[in-house]
Amino acid sequence: MLRDVLTTDIRGQFILLGTGTSVGVPSLGCPCDVCTSPDPRDKRTRCAALVGLPEGNLLIDTPPDLRQQLLRERVGIVHVVLFTHEHADHIFGLDDLRLFPFYLGGPVPLFCEEQVEQRIRRSYDYAFQDDEPTHHGAVPQLVFRRIGLAPFEVLRAQVTPVRLLHGPKFEVLGFRVGNVAYCTDVKAIPAESMALLAGLDVLVLDALRFKPHVTHLSLDESIEIARQLAPRRTIFTHISHDLAHERTNEHLPAGMELGYDGQRVPLT
Repeated sequence: MLRDVLTTDIRGQFILLGTGTSVGVPSLGCPCDVCTSPDPRDKRTRCAALVGLPEGNLLIDTPPDLRQQLLRERVGIVHVVLFTHEHADHIFGLDDLRLFPFYLGGPVPLFCEEQVEQRIRRSYDYAFQDDEPTHHGAVPQLVFRRIGLAPFEVLRAQVTPVRLLHGPKFEVLGFRVGNVAYCTDVKAIPAESMALLAGLDVLVLDALRFKPHVTHLSLDESIEIARQLAPRRTIFTHISHDLAHERTNEHLPAGMELGYDGQRVPLT
């Protein structure tokens, strides 16, 4: 890392930047017990994760709360971004990457599938126009790196993409780094992907609420998947205001817990 970047060394750590559903918790205008809870673990920004790798910081998704999340964790630089999918709560903080090319000396690499790149190019068309910008840093400097399901190396670590189904209409990616896997926005996991998630130390898995949902796993469905995969530890994410942190954790099976914003786990 460059000496003139104010940042925290997070090598060897996997950080849950945000653990909330697409509208966040508290939800706007909601008077429920979770939205008005004094427990800071019930304050959930939109989902993202940060991975401290040997050669830099790997960000998974760019939610609308990204600036707030990085400031909270005192992380002042991102070297590479991976995207799980193209929904608004996972890409609409992309402009917050605008400072990092000054520190990196070049554009920020974005690793994603084709449909994610297409959505980003449409949503952030000003970053990809041929017109000469008015000044350096006027628009984010970005470069796409197309990925599929083949493992790839980034920042001196291997990343394994994992195909996940986000309901009947969307396919998304989870990512395995070492023995930690991050699987948000999931309704079903194909058999071949279950095999890629075997032998984990930590599984981070979507668990939206108690009731079934068409595009997300319910808490009971997530518990069943965790039992099948049998990681040493399961942390649930993409959590709505239906699940109070402390009260829900009291009833979860051993080795399973709701995640919270800022939670850190060691990479293994």
